[in-house]
Amino acid sequence: MPRITAIEPLLARVGRRNQLLVKLTTEDGIVGWGESGLSGREGAVAATIEHFCRFLVGQDSRQIGRIWQETYRSQYFEGGRVLTAAMSAIDIALYDALGKRLGVPVYQLLGGRQRECIPTFASATADNLQDTLKQIHTLVDQGWDCVRVVPACFDETPVFNPRLSIARTARDLKAIRQEFGEELCLGIDYHHRLSVAEAASFCNSLPPGTLDFLEEPIRCETPESYAALRNMTDIPFAVGEEFASKWQAGPYLDQGLTQYMRLDICNIGGFTEAMKVAGWSERHYIDLMPHNPLGPVCTAATVHMSAAVPNMSWQETRQSCVEDLGFHDPELFPVQVAMEGPVYIVPDGPGLGVEVNEAAIRAATPLHVEMQHLRRADGSVTNW
Repeated sequence: MPRITAIEPLLARVGRRNQLLVKLTTEDGIVGWGESGLSGREGAVAATIEHFCRFLVGQDSRQIGRIWQETYRSQYFEGGRVLTAAMSAIDIALYDALGKRLGVPVYQLLGGRQRECIPTFASATADNLQDTLKQIHTLVDQGWDCVRVVPACFDETPVFNPRLSIARTARDLKAIRQEFGEELCLGIDYHHRLSVAEAASFCNSLPPGTLDFLEEPIRCETPESYAALRNMTDIPFAVGEEFASKWQAGPYLDQGLTQYMRLDICNIGGFTEAMKVAGWSERHYIDLMPHNPLGPVCTAATVHMSAAVPNMSWQETRQSCVEDLGFHDPELFPVQVAMEGPVYIVPDGPGLGVEVNEAAIRAATPLHVEMQHLRRADGSVTNW
């Protein structure tokens, strides 16, 4: 029986962010790698992983579903983003180890590959319209047919003025649509900075057909708020990157509150939970648009999941020709999923298909990272 002998969280500085990896070792010497998605609060997740390690060491590493249930149900206060971020990393590492043991890629453990490559969307992140247009032209020239932009937000200070942002962003989106026509799939991520009224005002300020998807315009804790907003606009929503379980995703699927499912495999509970949400989404004819803002382990896990599901639109990438955040440093990750133009190539090697330079990761000292604390002009706090 290939029992778990060790589970170790490794926090390292990679590019512009810290990455929290998990190294899981079995008694026959196989190592599986996972990654947690709760950026900015990695210390809390690492402590949870160490807690789980106390009762997971010695268990059969092949019993992945059972291990998911035990880590979820082994405390009275089950669930929550910290716990499921820790569970995600462990679950991904278990699948990586099992694929390596059986000599098959992870997607084979999920029912087999349904596509040979994974289309992606890229982000144009310039802070002014002219540079944004240049970035989108570069992306389109390189083959991308789906591009996400960021809203006009704040200038050199952490102050967010929603009315000013709405006006500037609507103006920019009209110009982008006029420049690129109807063939480009165009989306925007408002990072849950708006209220229902502000989001409705923003949507109503755009001519029909300007946006193909609006990502995370308001916070997701209350599905009823999205239901209210859904009645005020016909722009498709892309929601789900903060979901920590199928139970959080459920109302958004059953009530038609999102048209793209933005689940993050490193937050929602790893392969075990993500595949359940994917199936639930398929029932409602909703395609996945996976959140993928982290490193090569997250990217590989998302690629394997995306290869194995029928309902897939675009996977997020942070490796485009206009954006290099250093998250996929080849010195730290000498083998990782290959990208050709706007698509990831589904790997055929055993496990996830990622190799980690463990010595370099251990030497990459993490830094304290605090996301920018945004406030409004009156001094009140708003979302980053």
